[in-house]
Amino acid sequence: MIKGRQSRAHADEAPALVGDVEGYLKAQTYYLQARQEAETLRSRMPWLTTAQAEEMTRLYVEQRISLTRQTLVHHIGDLRAQYETRYRELRRTLLKRHAAITCALLAGTAGFNTAACLVGR
Repeated sequence: MIKGRQSRAHADEAPALVGDVEGYLKAQTYYLQARQEAETLRSRMPWLTTAQAEEMTRLYVEQRISLTRQTLVHHIGDLRAQYETRYRELRRTLLKRHAAITCALLAGTAGFNTAACLVGR
């Protein structure tokens, strides 16, 4: 019994773990891309000393990662707004359908009761 519970708990954690790994890999990709861009820029400036080149690379990567974060935060906000709008639309549609079904059931019940009363007379 306990073993089954543990495997179920691990199965519940799997999507979160996959999401974490995916996020880590994307972050590493953004970092490596920024580092490559910085090195490309640095190669155009052969007059920089080693310390200056390393500092420029570090600052460029910091700036690029910061811009990427800002972009992602903006996209997350947009997606959240889109999902909330879609959720409200779906909820409203579901409420309309439930109201229509309830009205149909009430009308059918009233009609059945009326017919039963008339037949019973």
